[in-house]
Amino acid sequence: MAPDFSLPADNGETVSLSALKGQQVVLYFYPKDDTSGCTKEAIAFSGLLDEFKAANTVVLGMSPDSAGKHDKFKAKHDLTVTLVADEDKTTLETYGVWVEKSMYGRKYMGVERSTFLIDADGKIARVWRKVKVPGHAEEVLEQARALNG
Repeated sequence: MAPDFSLPADNGETVSLSALKGQQVVLYFYPKDDTSGCTKEAIAFSGLLDEFKAANTVVLGMSPDSAGKHDKFKAKHDLTVTLVADEDKTTLETYGVWVEKSMYGRKYMGVERSTFLIDADGKIARVWRKVKVPGHAEEVLEQARALNG
């Protein structure tokens, strides 16, 4: 079963996984608003949002950024996906995506770009770790359609 959460989202609402039962959920974790890869990923998921909806699938992006930062990020890039704020990183840790990373020999904690496809019963159906952005949203959509039958 996918771990439940109840967190603030960009639109001033609270999003909880349990409230979405009966629909599939794409939960994608990304490091930071307004960085190159994260922007491309959010634009890709936003561009396919109608097709995800047609496959009975909700798309949620989650990062440690605040809901206010998410609002600015969405407005700047005309994003339509719901962005969830996990500022205390509890959900990121629960899903195992808050990990030690390394850049130029320096170690630090950060989000491993990952996507979870959760079925309508709340079970994790598929996981993508260390995601490469190009073509990823399309691959997830394909899997969501297949899962939806």
